This record gives sequence, structure tokens and C-alpha cells, in this order.
Amino acid sequence: MAATWIKPLHINKGKTIAQTLADRTDYAENPEKTNKGKLIIGYECNPHCADEQFLLDKIEYEDFTGVDQGQRNIIAYHIRQSFKPGEVTPEEAQRIGYELAMRWTKGKHAFIVAVHTDRAHIHCHIIYNSTTLDCKSKFKNFWNSTFAVRRLSDIICAENSLSIITEPKPSKGQNYGKWIGDDKKLSFSGFIRKKIDEIIPSCSTYEDFIEKLQSSGFIVDDSGKHTTVSTPGQKRPTRLNTLKGNYTESAIRERIANMKTIQTGGSGGGQIRINLLVDIQAKIREGKGPGYEQWAKIFNLKQAAKTLVFLQENGIDSYEDLKKKSSSASGDFSVLTTKIKDIETRQKEISELQKYIGQYGKTRDTYAAYKDSGWSRDFYDKHAADIILNRAAKKYFDSLGKKKLPSMKSLKEEYATLNTKKKKLYSNYHDLKQNSRSLAIAKGNADRILGITPDEQNRDTSRQQQREDSREN
Repeated sequence: MAATWIKPLHINKGKTIAQTLADRTDYAENPEKTNKGKLIIGYECNPHCADEQFLLDKIEYEDFTGVDQGQRNIIAYHIRQSFKPGEVTPEEAQRIGYELAMRWTKGKHAFIVAVHTDRAHIHCHIIYNSTTLDCKSKFKNFWNSTFAVRRLSDIICAENSLSIITEPKPSKGQNYGKWIGDDKKLSFSGFIRKKIDEIIPSCSTYEDFIEKLQSSGFIVDDSGKHTTVSTPGQKRPTRLNTLKGNYTESAIRERIANMKTIQTGGSGGGQIRINLLVDIQAKIREGKGPGYEQWAKIFNLKQAAKTLVFLQENGIDSYEDLKKKSSSASGDFSVLTTKIKDIETRQKEISELQKYIGQYGKTRDTYAAYKDSGWSRDFYDKHAADIILNRAAKKYFDSLGKKKLPSMKSLKEEYATLNTKKKKLYSNYHDLKQNSRSLAIAKGNADRILGITPDEQNRDTSRQQQREDSREN
């Protein structure tokens, strides 16, 4: 679950564009909040000197367009994405924040992503240049952009199996961090909803649900027309039907009915052993039942048939086998993707280093002349672009912490070697990706058709682990 907002950045009162950009990027890149800078990443810019690179793009933009918006000028945009405590690691937050920035800017704007871990809720600070990479236009902000970026963030979170905010409206004056923080006190209705979600997976009937709700300390009255629930300290009971959505009396009954009881077999002591081919074929022939109805809202009969054929062709006839193969394929593809990304990251570093070495060589004499002029303002105005490029190159070299820079020849040779390795890895990339995707779809379809819930899968995994541990002992 990520709470997200976007804010346009104007020039701070009494400061220059350079000072304002430096203030914002320095705050985002605070080493005490970003694990000594390890949780900072940039796109088309070096995070250590992003402010100066942003500024250079703006100088080129003004030269190209002749537009100077003065104090109304939006120099950058700041997106903040806060995650629910415990849902993501800092590395996952960085990956998701980077994806959000890339999809939001469509890769047309340089940006940095800095993950802060100084709060209970991990959060990303994304700062992107308002000027496009080609320096010919600017980001066109629009009405309700906060809603749009939040919606995109929700989509990405859903794609990554993270919860999303269903009612994105914190109370007036409350920041997003506190809103989703783990110290937030739930309202009576919120507490009831939370308890309902916890209880339903273990219930076989509605009466069983009422019993467990009462044993949890709730006062339940189902003697009248409507069932009411109240928690200790609550003055007026809450009618279930006023909770709306998945928490009305009829919705709760339907949720309990949709809980599929998994048949167990063999000597596994509770191990899930489902003959997928038989069960899926039965569902296709039936065309009815709560599990099928829930699945049919999203998929159709053709999808079920495709899943059946895929399982037959791959010799998969048990849920255990499907789950293992899906997990293994996902793992293999993840390892391959990581190797390719590592190579691409190094290639990007090499390209960046080559760029700065060339940049430094072209501007070195100009900067030396600027120094000899006694840091003349007139000289700076005439040669601002070269001076800024030279400073950016120096700042970049300092960030590397190397006493001696590699030669351009050695960098080109290393880049070529990495390119050969990457091409070899890519020869298996598409096959592994397709296999992983096909197995994931088949498993997802099987889960929906057969009504297998995440809770049941987790319980089965836990039982399997306990049996393996007992055998080892």
C-alpha cells in the first residue's frame, strides 16, 4: 500500500534556481536516511550532481526556446511514495519508485529516486527535471495530477502484490506517513472490518463466524432484522450493513461460501494434493459453483481450456507440481534478469564515465581561464555552459573516490566484453520469460478455478516445512 503525492517545485524566495535545486536534492539524498547513499538511483543523470545537470538542461532550454518564466517557472517536480510498514524492503521500494518515475515521465525526463528508511514507513522521494532530456520542452502539469500519479502508483503496487489504499483521503492536515503508519488508531468500524477479515478464512458457516466474532470479545446481536456488532467501549453498536462493500451481512455469507475446502490425500498429513486435470475438467463441464463463478467474472471458458491444455502438454497433474515449477521458473528468470541488469548497470557506469572524461577534457582550458580571470562574473556569463560542465565532471570524479581514472581504451574494451556476455544471456531470456509467465498464469487460473486461497497455500507450505524438519531431526 503506497500513499503518493506530487508537488511542483518553484524557485525559493531569495534563492537562485541552482540553490533551490541543491536544497531539494540534498534533502532527498541525505546519507543518514538513505543508508549512506546506497538507496539512491538516477535516470539519465548522476545523483551526486543531478542539480547541476538539471540546471544545464534549463540553460539549453532557454537558449533553444527563448522562454524565461521568471518566478512562475516550475524547475522540477517532487513525488513522495510512502509504503505500509512491513510490506516492502528498501530495495523493493527503490525498484517500485524507479518504475513509477519511469512510467510517469515516460522516460523523457531525468530523475533521481531516494529511499528513506528513517521512519517506520519506508518512503521514496522522486525528483524529476521539469525540462525534457532533449531540452526542447517541459513537463506539462495538469489538473488532478495528484490523483493520476496516485492511481499509477496503485496499479504498480497491485502488479507487485502490494495492498492499495481504497479510501485515499487522510484527515485534514495529516501527512501521508502518519496516515498509513503502524501507530494509526483504527475507528470502531475500521477495527470491526479488520477483525472480519481475520476471522472469515477459518469459518465454514455464517453461524461459525458469529461464534468466533463473539469469542474475540465483540458483542454481537443477530436476533433482529439486522446483525449489529460492537467493540468494548463502543457506545452505539454498528450495523453490519452500514459497513458496505465486502462487510455487509450478505457479503460475509458469500465470502464464507466462496471459501473452498481443499481435499487432502495420501500420508502427507494435510498436504494439498489436487488432481488439477480432473478438477479443472470437472469445472469446465459444470460451469457452476462458487469457485467457478468468482473466476468467471474475470476469465472465460476458453481460458480454462487453455490452462488445461498447457498443464497436459507440460505433464503437470498436481497442484504441488505446478506450484514448484512456477516458483522454480520464476526464480530462474529472476536470476537471469539480475545478471543482465548488473551488466547493463556497469555499461551505463562506463558510458557515464566516458562522457564525463570527454566533457572534462573539452572544458578544462575554459575553466582554467575562468580561474585565471579571478572568477570574473563577465567571463562566467559568456562561458557558463562550459564552466558548469567542468564542475559537474569534477564533482562526478570526486564521487567515485578514485585517485586515477581508467583510460578510454580500457573502458571501451570492458564495454565490448560486457556486451558479448549480455548477448549470450539474452539468447535464453525470452524462453525463460515466456515459461515463467505461462506457469504463473496457469497457477493463477488454477487458484481461481479451484478456489484456492493464499491462506490455504501458506498453511500447506508451513505443514510441508514442518514435516521436512521432523524428518531431518
